[in-house]
Amino acid sequence: MVNKYYDLATSFYEYGWGESFHFAHRWKGESLRESIKRHEHFLALQLGLKRGMKVLDVGCGIGGPLREIARFSLTSVTGLNNNEYQISRGKELNRLAGLSESCNFVKADFMQMPFYDNTFDAIYAIEATCHAPDAVGCYKEIYRVLKPGQCFAAYEWCITDHFDANNESHKKTKADIELGNGLPDIRTTTQCLDALKLAGFEIVWERDLAEDSTVPWYLPLDTSRISITSFRLTGLGRLITKTMVKALEYVGLAPEGSERVSSFLEKAAEGLVDGGKKEIFTPMYFFLARKPLSE
Repeated sequence: MVNKYYDLATSFYEYGWGESFHFAHRWKGESLRESIKRHEHFLALQLGLKRGMKVLDVGCGIGGPLREIARFSLTSVTGLNNNEYQISRGKELNRLAGLSESCNFVKADFMQMPFYDNTFDAIYAIEATCHAPDAVGCYKEIYRVLKPGQCFAAYEWCITDHFDANNESHKKTKADIELGNGLPDIRTTTQCLDALKLAGFEIVWERDLAEDSTVPWYLPLDTSRISITSFRLTGLGRLITKTMVKALEYVGLAPEGSERVSSFLEKAAEGLVDGGKKEIFTPMYFFLARKPLSE
């Protein structure tokens, strides 16, 4: 389901969002693009990345964060992805950026990674392992291929403590986010931490960075806003895009199903904005976890 979803949705993401398909903690006066780069640099700094380290990006998309982190930290980054289209697109973008030698992609399921034990000096995931059907199994694989004493950092999509399982409005918003983004049951922050511990990790620190964001993380998707720099993400911009996609599909210049995917993503955006405003969902629950030196 996830693979089919991303085959259809990738071009829409890149058109509206750029090469990095994720949200970001954002300061006032900071552009969306600046905040996304800082969000990626923050991850690299927390992991202590430096020249010569071998790094794994779990669920790398088309490699926007991979390229930014590789340039920022002078590391060698491998992107793990199970989607052939995204990998082919990522390889082309690596070539254009002059990073084909230091950055590469491996097509595989992150529940069954094709790497030897203790391979990587650091591992990160950005809004990707939320797609794992089993968090413990996913984290155990990450634990296995990470060298002892080294760290795994991630931004996870999570349900917050404000979520009320008896509130019908809350449940509908959660379901909209899951359906529109091709997700299994979204985990709580507590479930993520418990899964990390069961996988063998030591928690260094964790926090929902959305709580510290002076600009709401969901602002780029809020149709009530006006933006010149991110016009395609505004309500008017999305309406124009939807109309254009419908016309292109009608005349055969866009793949069949494009309009449906566009509508699907619209619904997903509405759910994310609603979840952010209700403070029941976060796309940036951050944790830094370490694999012990000895088990």
